[in-house]
Amino acid sequence: MTDTSRADLDAEAFEAERDRLSAVAYRVLGSHADAEDAAQEAWMRLARQDTTTIDNLAGWLTTVVGRISLDVLRSRRARPEASYADGAPVLVAADDDGADPEAVAALADAVGSAMLVVLDSLTPGERVAFVLHDLFAVPFADIGRILGRSADAAKMTASRARRKVQAAERPTPAGRAERKAVAAFRSAAADGDFAALLRVLDPDVRLTVDTPGGTVVTLGATAVASGARTVSGDVARYRAVRVDGRPGYVSWRADGTPLSLISFTVAGDRITAIAIVVDPAKLAAMRLPAPA
Repeated sequence: MTDTSRADLDAEAFEAERDRLSAVAYRVLGSHADAEDAAQEAWMRLARQDTTTIDNLAGWLTTVVGRISLDVLRSRRARPEASYADGAPVLVAADDDGADPEAVAALADAVGSAMLVVLDSLTPGERVAFVLHDLFAVPFADIGRILGRSADAAKMTASRARRKVQAAERPTPAGRAERKAVAAFRSAAADGDFAALLRVLDPDVRLTVDTPGGTVVTLGATAVASGARTVSGDVARYRAVRVDGRPGYVSWRADGTPLSLISFTVAGDRITAIAIVVDPAKLAAMRLPAPA
């Protein structure tokens, strides 16, 4: 077999595995962009490998993606990211404000996002072991090779991670009270109703806006309400979403480009914090739902 035909066969075999590898990396890393990068790096390593020495290509590729993902997680721990305004992966899912099939699918997506939030509490090794074994049935012997441990040690790591996941308080979809508060805020902002904004905002509410020039913080209901009345003019369409488990919405301009991503923290019937991303570069890099 010529080198060219071998390379073609390798490429074909890899493409057959790409979606699965991206799914593995996404569940480990929680970022679609990082998952695609991990899959592409696996392909580059395969291209440098003599594939005639590989007995189980799927297993080999899974091991490679697992090691790459582990390195990424460890790198994140070494350079912690404070918030999504600073570049951390943002998990956005369409909200469940109806009982139609699309809403049901959105809720299922949100449950997946909630799991990713829970996984953030695990160490890199625990997260890799749990995801690979419990979600993708990778043998402990293979996981051990990724972690540089024995199969028994990998099993213990996965078991410890499983206990943490089961004990964690998992984020729930936005409740009725939360949605009501967010809807009241949006309506009052659109109408320029200062009094209604004050009613829905906690007196000590904190507003954080991520702009191309940096992060701007505003404190207090009066200041936040004053600014909120001026931000809705360019909104042509909007859609309710959950952002890392919190209620919010995405808005678009008339030409279909994203205008902002807003998330709310709600306590009781008052909004205690608002986080807004208006930086076009960051919005373009996010996996946002389509306009409603």
